[in-house]
Amino acid sequence: MSCKSTKVAPSVDFDHSCSDSVEYLTLNFGPFETVHRWRRLPPCDEFVGARRSKHTVVAYRDAIYVFGGDNGKNMLNDLLRFDVKDCSWCRAFTTGTPPAPRYHHSAVVYGSSMFVFGGYTGDIYSNSNLKNKNDLFEYKFATGQWTEWKVEGSLPVARSAHGATVYNDKLWIFAGYDGNARLNDMWTISLQDREHACWEEIDQSGEFHHLVATSLLPSAGTRCLCFLGHMWTRIPTEHLLRGSPPPPQRRYGHTMVAFDRHLYVFGGAADNTLPNELHCYDVDSQTWEVILASMDSEMPSGRLFHAAAVIQDAMYIFGGTVDNNVRSGEMYRFQFSRYPKCTLHEDYCRLWENRQFCDVEFILGEREQRVLGHIAIVTARCQWLRKKILQARDRQRSWQPAARGSHQRGEAQPFEVLMQFLYTDKIQYPRRGHVQDVLLIMDVYKLALSFKLSRLEQLCVQYIEASVDLQNVLSVCENANKLQLDQLKEHCLNFVVKESHFNQVIMTKEFEQLSTALIVEIVRRKQQPPPRIYSDQPVDIGTSLVQDMKAYLEGGGLEFCDIILLLDGHPRPAHKAILAARSSYFEAMFRSFMPEDGQVNISIGEMVPSKQAFDSMLRYIYYGDVNMPPEDSLYLFAAPYYYGFSNNRLQAYCKQNLEMNVTVENVLQILEAADKTQALDMKKHCLHIIVHQFIKVSKLPNLRSLSQLLLLDIIESLATHISDKQCAEMGSDI
Repeated sequence: MSCKSTKVAPSVDFDHSCSDSVEYLTLNFGPFETVHRWRRLPPCDEFVGARRSKHTVVAYRDAIYVFGGDNGKNMLNDLLRFDVKDCSWCRAFTTGTPPAPRYHHSAVVYGSSMFVFGGYTGDIYSNSNLKNKNDLFEYKFATGQWTEWKVEGSLPVARSAHGATVYNDKLWIFAGYDGNARLNDMWTISLQDREHACWEEIDQSGEFHHLVATSLLPSAGTRCLCFLGHMWTRIPTEHLLRGSPPPPQRRYGHTMVAFDRHLYVFGGAADNTLPNELHCYDVDSQTWEVILASMDSEMPSGRLFHAAAVIQDAMYIFGGTVDNNVRSGEMYRFQFSRYPKCTLHEDYCRLWENRQFCDVEFILGEREQRVLGHIAIVTARCQWLRKKILQARDRQRSWQPAARGSHQRGEAQPFEVLMQFLYTDKIQYPRRGHVQDVLLIMDVYKLALSFKLSRLEQLCVQYIEASVDLQNVLSVCENANKLQLDQLKEHCLNFVVKESHFNQVIMTKEFEQLSTALIVEIVRRKQQPPPRIYSDQPVDIGTSLVQDMKAYLEGGGLEFCDIILLLDGHPRPAHKAILAARSSYFEAMFRSFMPEDGQVNISIGEMVPSKQAFDSMLRYIYYGDVNMPPEDSLYLFAAPYYYGFSNNRLQAYCKQNLEMNVTVENVLQILEAADKTQALDMKKHCLHIIVHQFIKVSKLPNLRSLSQLLLLDIIESLATHISDKQCAEMGSDI
């Protein structure tokens, strides 16, 4: 069985050195892999190696190496090799004495060697000689040599089910199980010089969990380690909107791999189930999502104690325990997406921070503090402010909103946090728990209620509720009472009257300084808690930046347009601030070469795109949309270079679109686009499809609307395709 794709489709090469590089667009044909596709690869035959779980896999060059584990009856210490190019299994060549059979050990790659540490050994069949190990073995890929490192001095406690990684030429070991208790210690050893290597225990600080992240995913959030300061930090989840994708369920026996600033979690046991969703954590946005597999995927079943590794742009998972405690010998491949990161939020954030092209000024409070902004963003995101801006426009004078913040923090500060949200869909959370910072977000929350920004309300409430502690609860409660923020006041009152909190809170000086009415309310709440009210009403999470900008482009922002884009003489109103935020081409134009008539001719190099392709480009500019017909992708392939988008995300999608979606049904449209953009290889590919599927193509209505020159190209291709023998046969039929 071969895993190589037999499907052939175009891939795209691009000359980056040309400003009008659309003229140099070439397409070379080769195999491709569907993004987010699971494929079942040849399983490991029993004569090569047993089915197993609790093993390790590492990736080295173009191969996966499997070591150890158990087959349900015995522990193993064989070393298997899977060639990802040939999709073939074999036993890896070995010399020397390998580690004793074991499972729940760790394995990492450093240089051209694999290092195996610890694990659980013994005879599980007869239940004898079972123990944890703290030995360290090296396997050299080039020679197949196994060598045990004999290390003098202090050694880590023998353990299994621990975590291991390589950083700064050192092996790092964390946590695990010693046979009696869970560990939370950390050790490191240099891998550069075996003769002088010694183990060193590392002092850790910060919040850390006693179970290593590779074996447990807490529902409260994952933790990461800063190696430089040996500081553990909990990855927060209080910023996540209610109704947005939650973190994965608490689980164990799963795998977690890293690729392109994302963490991918698969499998494991969660609440007595074996889920098979693939969860993805974006390190930059700190958000989770479930990855939807492609339609033609061969999905692996749920499993635990499997192992995973990454080679190039794909994840490979092997083995594990599936239903009914059966060991697996299956290998699966998952194709990652290599799209550059969407920069929509970052581009609008930069517009806010730079304050270029501002066209509205907000005057705040009695001290008339001033905050600049952009009408296009503000009116797209907030209907309440939109109404006020229209009123101010009618009056031809500045608007003074009724925003009242704390004088100590400055009346503009809460409003600036709100503005930051409008541009980015998030807020920069201040220090959690610090009273002044919590009170600032309470002021922002008050504004969010006034401006009817449901999404911002949620963000503020979740930050405040997560920040309330014994030191600040009374200050937060008092401020919530003053601002009439009933939901936050309720949260604080319930926090205070908890059995573990009450005595500590009422003994503080802050409690003595509370208003009499609030003290009475706390005492009554303690004596007679109100009945809990459960609501099954869905939470309104509001609209996102993407949703608002989509509605704005589709007509919601028409009355605020301030620039005209001309496509082949046809006008299309648009918004300068949005164009400048997303395109360095427009930013430079509006800053230095703004046309006097407020009109800009649209082209991509020397080529004028179709109206349909231009609409696709505007969708990308306004709200990051990349869905488009394949023919649009030909027009827009060079757009990231010409218009100076932040990265080549659009081009990556155009490439995939052309690779996957050229069909008999759309081949004529793509032929026209290829001819117009001078993409000669794509034009040749389209003509190839047309002549081989001509009976079907001849019935398409678009054939009659092709230009005379393209019809001649098709006739010429047909003539070339028909052999002399076929011509003779056709002649004999006449």
